[in-house]
Amino acid sequence: MGGYRFLEDVAIADVAFEAWGTDLSDLFATAGEATFAVMVDLAAVPAELTRRVRLEADDPEALLFAWLEELIFRKDVDSAVFSRFAVTVTEGPPLTLDATCTGAVIQQERMPMRADVKAVTYHLFAVDRGEDGWRARVVLDI
Repeated sequence: MGGYRFLEDVAIADVAFEAWGTDLSDLFATAGEATFAVMVDLAAVPAELTRRVRLEADDPEALLFAWLEELIFRKDVDSAVFSRFAVTVTEGPPLTLDATCTGAVIQQERMPMRADVKAVTYHLFAVDRGEDGWRARVVLDI
């Protein structure tokens, strides 16, 4: 099972995290959780709304970047935050991501917002496969 941790002293005006998972599907779900944990307490987000996402890319780095950018786009367009992600990444070529994101429309009184994530950056961005699974390092512009 994957996880994430926020990295101190990596970016001054941004937020950085490292995520890991047993496979790409696990890694992508965990990276989605970490992205929204920057914005809101995930435990405060009710399961009232679902959105499906389907993406393709040539490599894991491009797919993870597109995935996180899509999540930020959905937050901006739908005024929604997500706390649960059912993700399946199928190896290609191309790599294909199919996901269901569960969350709710932002309501400040029920779920006070933290930082507003504007974008994913390429600064220190990395996706690597190791003996124990996959890892990613991400810096978010806030």
